[in-house]
Amino acid sequence: MKRTWTSEELLEHFTLLPDELKAVGNKSGATRLGFAVLFKCFHYEGRFLRSRQEAAPEVVRFLATQVGVDSTLFAQYAWEGRTIEAHRAQIRTMTKVREFGVITFLPHAH
Repeated sequence: MKRTWTSEELLEHFTLLPDELKAVGNKSGATRLGFAVLFKCFHYEGRFLRSRQEAAPEVVRFLATQVGVDSTLFAQYAWEGRTIEAHRAQIRTMTKVREFGVITFLPHAH
């Protein structure tokens, strides 16, 4: 993810829409901000970030303002475990993107 963003770019790519704010609404603190960052970065990048360090600080601050959470709480968002897995599943459902699975090819019988 790029590191420097203009105000116009932040508004265009990282403004939470009403339905997106609704999805964030039932979460609090670091979880609320983490979900918002995960979601909007997925929407922009077309993939989930591999680590919190990939998220540009400007993007985190911009989203923190929208969800009413201190941007420093992003450091507390658990990057492993059930919460982030549940968030990824919710984001895939919201965006109608399916997770890739392992495809097994069976040999042809001759």
